Amino acid sequence: MKMYKVGLPFIGISSLLLLLSPVANAAEMSNMDHGNMDMSNMDMSNMDHSGMDMSDMDMSNMDHSGMDMSNMDMSNMDHSGMDMSDMDMSSMDHSGMDMSNMDMSNMDHSGMDMSDMDMSNMDHSGMDMSNMDMSNMDHSGMDMSDMDMSSMDHSGMDMSGMDHSSMNMDMSGMQGGEAPPNARSPDYSNGVDYGQYGKPVMMGSLPLWGVSVETLGYQFENDQIDFEAEGWYGTDSNRVTLRSEGSAQTNDDKEIDSLSSLAYWKPLGIFWNGEAGIAYNTENDKSAIMAGIAGTAPYFVETDARAYLYTDGQVQLDLGAAYEWRLDQRWVVRPELELTAFSKDDTDNGITKGFNEFEAEVRLAYETFSRQLAPYVGFSYESALGDARDLRRQEDEDVDSNSLTAGVMFWF
Repeated sequence: MKMYKVGLPFIGISSLLLLLSPVANAAEMSNMDHGNMDMSNMDMSNMDHSGMDMSDMDMSNMDHSGMDMSNMDMSNMDHSGMDMSDMDMSSMDHSGMDMSNMDMSNMDHSGMDMSDMDMSNMDHSGMDMSNMDMSNMDHSGMDMSDMDMSSMDHSGMDMSGMDHSSMNMDMSGMQGGEAPPNARSPDYSNGVDYGQYGKPVMMGSLPLWGVSVETLGYQFENDQIDFEAEGWYGTDSNRVTLRSEGSAQTNDDKEIDSLSSLAYWKPLGIFWNGEAGIAYNTENDKSAIMAGIAGTAPYFVETDARAYLYTDGQVQLDLGAAYEWRLDQRWVVRPELELTAFSKDDTDNGITKGFNEFEAEVRLAYETFSRQLAPYVGFSYESALGDARDLRRQEDEDVDSNSLTAGVMFWF
């Protein structure tokens, strides 16, 4: 038998080569080009990645643009033990990957740790995932809490054909969730007593009251006091109103002519309100049924129309319009117009059929005390119309008159 002696230098060189070969292989994979890899028919269904440690793997320059994974079967792959926490995939290019027919329905990612994975610069713009079946994928154990995907580009991804119908996502532990049945009481009181003031209600449902005096002034020419006032009680939807207008003579006979009504008031729309009730006229000493409408016409013209049906069949129609022209925050010019018409003649009370009387007045008012009180001065004009002019001439009464007026308007 021949004996061969091996020198120490040869043993050292052989050991060094054996140690360097894994390093060379690892270096060779860092710059691998996957651009032309065809993985379409690759069967990875039974591959076990549970013990793979890819935490220090550098895949930043890997090119996947030409990879065809359309027919890749990864249905039974087990990734439960993969540690990808330190994996750097920031510069990976997936723009050309075709995953349209990839079957990942039974993949188990429950143990994957991707918490520190940096995918901020990954480009998915060209990925086709339209036919990808992920219906049975289990992501329940994946930890992606620290994953940075802020700069990922998904603008070109086609996921139109993805089927999510069978995915069972459990979101019960997310912040918020479903409130317990007794979280809040139906009246939002949470069991706290309302105290001495009782349960709060909307202001619109509270019964309130108000008084408005549109006219309380003196006519110097006719030596009389004109008045028009209204009071109401109720809510924004239903009210009871009491209204009176007329004049009181200040000479010897002290005669008072007035038309007063008690009516039910209700809104008919945004700008119009309806009224219906009973009325009494002291001038002809007759009662009547009243119905009317009042509101704001276009260009903020205050408009009202009221009809009175008296017990003798006479019908009286009153029409009125007014406008407030503000000179500044306090000074107001207010023109007013009124027309009165009747349905038939009543010579005993100086009434003829048709329009009988026209009244016009212009006031200059100054609003004081939070605009609740406004003294005014003005000029008024009255004229008889139609056959009423002839009837007044026969009775030696003026058919036209004008006068300076002074008075006050207020409300509370």
